[in-house]
Amino acid sequence: MRLVRRTVAATAAGLLAAAALSACGALAPSSSDGDGTVLRVQGMPPGTEKAALEAFNRQVAAFEEANPGITVEGTTNVWDPMTFSAKLAGGSIEDVISVPFTEPQGLIERGQVAAIDGDLAFWDHAKEFNPQVLTTLSDAGGKLYGVPEAPFALGLVYNRALFEQAGLDPNKPPATWDEVRAYAEQIAERTGKTGYLQETKDNQGGWQLTMMTYAHGGAMERQENGKYVADFNSAPTKSALQLLKDMRWSDDAVGENQLNNQADAIKAFASGQVGMFLGTPGTYKLAKMTYGMEDIGDYGIGAMPQAGGNATLSGGKAYMIPASVSADKRAAAVKWLVHAYGQPQYDPAIAAENAKNLAADPKAAVGVPTLPLFTAEQQLKIDEAIKPYVNVELANFTPYLTGTPTLELKPEPPFQAQTVYTALDTVLQAVLTDENADIDALLTKAETDVNTKLLADQP
Repeated sequence: MRLVRRTVAATAAGLLAAAALSACGALAPSSSDGDGTVLRVQGMPPGTEKAALEAFNRQVAAFEEANPGITVEGTTNVWDPMTFSAKLAGGSIEDVISVPFTEPQGLIERGQVAAIDGDLAFWDHAKEFNPQVLTTLSDAGGKLYGVPEAPFALGLVYNRALFEQAGLDPNKPPATWDEVRAYAEQIAERTGKTGYLQETKDNQGGWQLTMMTYAHGGAMERQENGKYVADFNSAPTKSALQLLKDMRWSDDAVGENQLNNQADAIKAFASGQVGMFLGTPGTYKLAKMTYGMEDIGDYGIGAMPQAGGNATLSGGKAYMIPASVSADKRAAAVKWLVHAYGQPQYDPAIAAENAKNLAADPKAAVGVPTLPLFTAEQQLKIDEAIKPYVNVELANFTPYLTGTPTLELKPEPPFQAQTVYTALDTVLQAVLTDENADIDALLTKAETDVNTKLLADQP
């Protein structure tokens, strides 16, 4: 795996690329009946995001011009696992849906989304996707069911200024979880700030415990008799929880507030109150643009620390097509996927235009690293095209860029990941708020509860 610089997440890239895509010869007109094809797509920004909405509308206009007979109707609806099945059964779901990387495998196995290989064959670059980022969107036979957006790999975000204040080298973040513990304690002792912040709510605690379990050499689910069952009541997860328990109760290095989600973590980090937390390079943009981090040069990120494993969690979101969509409309939907999310991430000219436009905003971050969506050769062209507009301190991403390629990229739990995360949020909260919490008992109960739900939803 080779990590690369990208101008913006795929959604923004797609929106900003509308004008350039209008001349894209790969998007041939689709067949349609006398009334044409009306395509309903998720991904339209809300009215409160005026600039993004205007860009989306320009993108739609460009697509319709390049594809006579297809009309695109955008919606602001987002993925909701509680209502998806009912909407699908009632025929009210959109023709293109946006889903987090926790969901595709379950949707594929239940036959709720359509394979797109055949319809995607018209695009000359369909075979140039980075196979690593397609794993979550493919079935066991290799059929593809969606186009990824903004794939990422998790690492350790850290405050370079607090490292220096604590007597630590800001160019050498911890490479192991034992080092994370030692660094966190030193930061807390010498600066009075939270050494390491652990997320514990809104399913993000379970999500981060999954990352730690992978780094400890474990897994969250396994297949047993053809069904997915929980696999986190194991030594790797127990070791991760014991480490956090020690950091909380022995070291006093994880702060006083133990109910945090990622927004809380980034906000506290941006204000200089947190030494380390788990995140992606994309948190740089949030720290700068959303939470006003005054000296963004204090931002640093390293590869995921390890403790007996050699892996980190990958993720992102994808655009997919419900299996109920007709063949003609599916073909039109795939053309939209290429137009909105494929070509903008492939074409250096579009990337350069996006970077130029983005760089005009003094709050924007251009050049933040992410995973390559296509071949390394193509990404080199993208890198060169955006080079004049990069405005981030790339040296601060070096530990992440050099360390992450040595790790295995593991997807989120393949079946009902959110169910797993919900149960593990409760475990984490107990461990970090009760000094006498019994890790074995907590995991045993959580695994029993999760398996009851997983097995009930599998034939």
